[in-house]
Amino acid sequence: MKAMILAAGAGTRLKPLTNRLPKPMLPIIEKPVIEFILELLAKYDVNEIMINLSHLAGVLQNYVRSGYRYGLRVGYSFEGHFEKGQLVPEPVGSAGGLKKIQEESGFFDETFIVLCGDAIVDFDLAKAYEFHRASDSVATIISKKVERDKIPNYGIIVCDSAGRVESFQEKPAVEKAKSNLANTGIYVFEPEVFNYIPKNQFFDIGGELLPLLVQKRERVFSLDTKIDWYDIGRNSDYLEILGAALEGRIKGFKPSGREVTEGFWRGTGSVLEKSIKIITPVYVGAGSIVEKNVKLEGPVMIGSNCKIHSGVELSNVFVGDYTRIRPGFKGKNLLITSEYYVTVDGSGGSISDSNLKNYISDVRSLEGNSTVH
Repeated sequence: MKAMILAAGAGTRLKPLTNRLPKPMLPIIEKPVIEFILELLAKYDVNEIMINLSHLAGVLQNYVRSGYRYGLRVGYSFEGHFEKGQLVPEPVGSAGGLKKIQEESGFFDETFIVLCGDAIVDFDLAKAYEFHRASDSVATIISKKVERDKIPNYGIIVCDSAGRVESFQEKPAVEKAKSNLANTGIYVFEPEVFNYIPKNQFFDIGGELLPLLVQKRERVFSLDTKIDWYDIGRNSDYLEILGAALEGRIKGFKPSGREVTEGFWRGTGSVLEKSIKIITPVYVGAGSIVEKNVKLEGPVMIGSNCKIHSGVELSNVFVGDYTRIRPGFKGKNLLITSEYYVTVDGSGGSISDSNLKNYISDVRSLEGNSTVH
């Protein structure tokens, strides 16, 4: 089985997080989201993978490269055109991206799986493949039951008792929902689906291809299976997932660095002065300095090469690499980098345009020292 990772989205709802990084490269305690996906595929020997790219394409491509270090063979499809060496995005939709690859290379010549590049998932891929084949399905949607109050956040699938899809509801109100089966954005397809995807136009999997397949009475099934699914659709989701990672709620994930005591990790070369109060879980990245009388009330993540000055208090705060926090700062329920901030409700903005500029800066800037210290 081959795979396609959808990674061409602009990440508009995740700004300012995606100003410099595409969504799949957002770090979960210094491990990019895309790496979780690649490791899952490698685990199930799905080793031929295409990734479509558009927004900040070079960032992801330069990180993953050929996929060799994961034991994978990775290729790329660029959605847009190049001007002066830079890719100018031209969105074609998730299904349009599949069609573009198929027209150019014929890559999808067997059963293949499609995953979104902005979600951390863990499920039995072999079981999904077996279900798909046993159902003689042209398309299988991996689904997950969600709590009733969460239904308006998701595309909802309506099936018969055998799991065959009858219809879809796009983010319905709770009282109008016919199901609580959410579409996870993970699909198993047969190459026959390309008969329904038009050439050279925008076409979406969830909004257009799947409803068309159902309308044409093709065999489309939903598999409600045990799945760990962390979708990063909004800034608030990202902060919640960072907390889940530190609290050990993401299966199989442990922060890098050494676990000094239960729930407290230190990266190589980090320095912690005396009289620091730590309530776990807390992660301090490589090369970072935390001065005396600092209070860290977890979950707290401090990235690499940061400097947290004396007297700072952080609670449920995630600090990006190379960030300096000056004395007197008390932060709660925030993500902070040297350039921008995001609150737990998903709002955010530029450090330079907020009162935070009095406390937050880049350790590499001339206003401080030229080094981290």
